[in-house]
Amino acid sequence: MNVIFMGTPDFAVPVLQGLMDSPEHEVAAVVTQPDKARGRSGKLVFTPVKELAVSRHIPVYTPKRVKDPDFVKTLREIPCDVIVVVAFGQILSKEILDIPRYGCINVHASLLPRWRGAAPMQWAIMEGDEKTGITTMQMDVGLDTGDMLLKAETIIEPEETAETLHDKLAGLGSDLLLRTLADAQMGRLQPTAQKEEDSTYAAMLKKDTGRLELSWDAVKLERYIRGLNSWPSAYTGCRGKILKLWKAEVLDRETGEAPGTVVETARDSFTVQTGRGCLKILEVQLEGKKRMDAGSFLRGVHIEEGEILCI
Repeated sequence: MNVIFMGTPDFAVPVLQGLMDSPEHEVAAVVTQPDKARGRSGKLVFTPVKELAVSRHIPVYTPKRVKDPDFVKTLREIPCDVIVVVAFGQILSKEILDIPRYGCINVHASLLPRWRGAAPMQWAIMEGDEKTGITTMQMDVGLDTGDMLLKAETIIEPEETAETLHDKLAGLGSDLLLRTLADAQMGRLQPTAQKEEDSTYAAMLKKDTGRLELSWDAVKLERYIRGLNSWPSAYTGCRGKILKLWKAEVLDRETGEAPGTVVETARDSFTVQTGRGCLKILEVQLEGKKRMDAGSFLRGVHIEEGEILCI
């Protein structure tokens, strides 16, 4: 197939790589978000997808608005059997969806319709899902509402973070897309409509999403710490500074102290009372400092029992 690939972040890179390495497909063009200025220098930086495409000498387009009539005209001029979309970051119009013979196929990082929206991997962890996966979907004009094509599942491990899950699902997505395209060519696909009542919206993450309320139960707090790793990261406060929490363990223990109270300090950890249960803190990052294990942190910051963490 001749493929137009639309994608932007690291998650989309293995899928694009798989397409480029496949002898059955030709990536005719890549569409990604415009270059962004980074750092103090303001230097423009390519998206991860653009970096890969440029390295393989594939034509790259970076429209501010993919729906712009002039760009739609450009798309129509590119030989294309299918448009593959992976975390692109812009909504496609019906005009674009109708261009290719096989339509537009999305590689979505959840077992639809469980999580629709921008951050399905993170919310799956934060909400305590036992499994997740990849769904290929025939796109329509809605937000992740199109018919489901194929799925691949994976277990969410007890210590899974959004970062580790990201890498697992990216690999699954590459293989599942190639299977989906093969089935499309052979006429074997059996699109299945999503049940609206089973869907949940995975809202876009913001920095404030990481703000922890220590009145939550310890189980929920620990899930948020893993689900928000590595961005935007979960945090509370310590002596007027932001304290990011990178790793913690749930303890089935009640002390009678108020949520947020440090109830125990040890050589390599400290324990905080929550709304239900305690949280043993194992890895942190104080504002302005590097990420470190709790033991190293405690050697520099002498946390006292009875101290309250809050922000």
